[in-house]
Amino acid sequence: MNSLIRSTARCLRAGVAVYLPGRASGPVSLAAARYLCAAADIQKDLGEMVKKDKVVVFMKGTPAQPMCGFSNAVVQILRMHGVDDYAAYNVLEDQDLRQGVKVFSNWPTIPQVYFNGEFLGGCDILLQMHQNGDLVEELKKLGIKSALLDAEKESK
Repeated sequence: MNSLIRSTARCLRAGVAVYLPGRASGPVSLAAARYLCAAADIQKDLGEMVKKDKVVVFMKGTPAQPMCGFSNAVVQILRMHGVDDYAAYNVLEDQDLRQGVKVFSNWPTIPQVYFNGEFLGGCDILLQMHQNGDLVEELKKLGIKSALLDAEKESK
């Protein structure tokens, strides 16, 4: 029982309320409290991760070696715009991160792209923004000049 109280107190200090209605004391409650605390910790960590850099991508693989076609497409779109300086997190290395980011964004798929801490979308949304020109404008808001603007000037 003391370890349940300690786990609950740790979660409360982290700003997480743990309430387990109808649960008996013992290993089940302790396991549930630890799970809730761990889930809350990853959500807090994700909140910090997406704000650390202007552009953040949660993907399968790395920018140098994407492990799925959708992650590769996101990397290629960013590269076309000259965005090479971004944080990329490989969700294949950490199942907690893979599931946690889906809960954090309320978005079921990977890759996920964040601009200035705000969820932008996945591959389909980034592709659509690239095609209709909105991505150039969003990058401009971040202080990033799209390389496509330079390429457009050179072709004229």
